[in-house]
Formats: sequence, C-alpha cells, structure tokens
Amino acid sequence: MQFVEEIVVDEFLPTVRSLLAGDLRDRGFTQSEVAEVLGISQSAVSKYAHGDVTVNERIAADERVQDLVDELGTGLAAGEISPVQALIELEILIREFESGGDLLAQLHEEAVPELADHGSSFRVHDPESDLRTSERVLSSLRRGLGMLETTSGFTGLIPAVGSNLVACIPDAEDVDDVAGVPGRIFDVKGRTTVPADPEFGVSEHVARVVLATRRHGGAATAAINITYEPELVDELIERGHVAAEFDESGDVASSVGAAIEDEPDATVLYQTGGMGIEPLIYVLGPDAESVAETIRSLV
Repeated sequence: MQFVEEIVVDEFLPTVRSLLAGDLRDRGFTQSEVAEVLGISQSAVSKYAHGDVTVNERIAADERVQDLVDELGTGLAAGEISPVQALIELEILIREFESGGDLLAQLHEEAVPELADHGSSFRVHDPESDLRTSERVLSSLRRGLGMLETTSGFTGLIPAVGSNLVACIPDAEDVDDVAGVPGRIFDVKGRTTVPADPEFGVSEHVARVVLATRRHGGAATAAINITYEPELVDELIERGHVAAEFDESGDVASSVGAAIEDEPDATVLYQTGGMGIEPLIYVLGPDAESVAETIRSLV
C-alpha cells in the first residue's frame, strides 16, 4: 500500500528541492544561504549539489515544474518572494498534479496499479470522487479518535451507553453516509477503549442527531455524545458554544430539528433524560478533530 503523499515526500519534494538548490547556487548563493532559504540543512544542500539525492526525471522534465523553479529562484534571489510564499506556490502545484490524470496521479497509479481497476469512470485522484471523500472523513475520524484515546480524564465523560464520535460526508442523507465506531467507545478499567476502526453505517443514534441537525440548517459534520452534567453545559457555553435543549422521549429527528430551528448556531445539544433514557450532551463541530479538541478542553 502506498499513498500519493508518499510519492510527494519521496520523489516530488527531493526533486524540486534539488532543482531549486541548483538554481539558487547558479545565482551565486552560498551553500549556507541555500540551506537557510529552503529551510534544510547544509548537509542536505551538499547532497543535492553532489547528486546524492535521487531525482525523478519525469517530475524534473515537467515544464510546470521548470517554470515554477525558475520563478521561485528569481523571486527568492531578489527577495520578492518569501520562503512561505514559495511553499504555498509548491503546494498549489502539488494539488494540481494530484488531480485526475495529472503527473502525481499517474505516478501513484503506476505504483499501485489496483487504483485503475475500479472501472473507467473511477479516479481516486478526482477530488470529487466518492472514495476520496469517504477516505478524508475516515482519516479525520481516526485522528479525532486518537486524540480522545490520549486524553487523560476522557473516560469520566463517557456515559453508561458508551460514546461515539461520528463524521459524515458533505452531502449525507442517511446513516450509511455517517462514519462512526462499531460498538461505540467505552471506559474499560479507566482506559478509553475504541474497539474497532471507524466505518460508515455503524452508528444510528449519534448519526441521527448529526443528520437531523443538517436537515434543519445546521452546518456540523461531526459529533460526539458525552454524559450530561449541568456544569458541563455551562462550561461549554462559557467557552463560546451555543447550547440548546431537546426532548429525546419523542422522535429524535423532530426534537433535534426543532432545537436547531430555535437556535440555528447551536453546537451543543442536550437532553436531561427520562424514564429509561440516560441524559446526554451532544457536542457538534465542523470535523472530528474539532469535536475531539472541544472534549479535551473539558478535562
């Protein structure tokens, strides 16, 4: 398994750095000056100068790479372009190269031929492809879960029914478009336990809350449920969140929808429980990492 980001790190960046280092040296920069401008060590510059770094000839021969190296070399030498601006320009070119059919996409599919075996209309590097969108959601969710697993004190916020951190694709319509943790997150002997990798379609309860929020104008794409304490709601409000109460004894979708219509900017939803219903707080956010960061601020 190889990700396109590995090709960027292993082939694109060394090639472009080598070309830029050579360009700046040709303009009269010393080895230490090149190192400072490119943010690399002098030993790395020496390796570039002596050809000790492998250059991808297809990347080096691309006219867009050559034009950008010349533009950046001219700007850096004249002090008209900062290293940060140069980095942004390279980032833009990388994204262009990753798009369907372009250079990095081609190199990636050659390295992983299976990527081309999903049908003629499928392109993993199409930014709008369903697979790429889903993988971004799952990647964000994994990072959020990793944050929670290493958050001391998070287990104290896990309700008896367990927590679940979920995230959905941008055009989510039902629970199959929402990813979560199979079996939920539990406190096992004081340790946050995530029993399996996140998947789509495995969370109904928290997923329905996110979907109901979005159907009634909310912008959140991720959420988590934690134990209810009035003090927690107060603390979240103090931290700038807008809170809204809903009644979970009825239809969740309708109750959440009504709460969002009353408080469109709500990022905290809560219900105080009832017969056979555990009181819970739902923290909403634009992505799984943001939600996890909010939870970390509570412990």
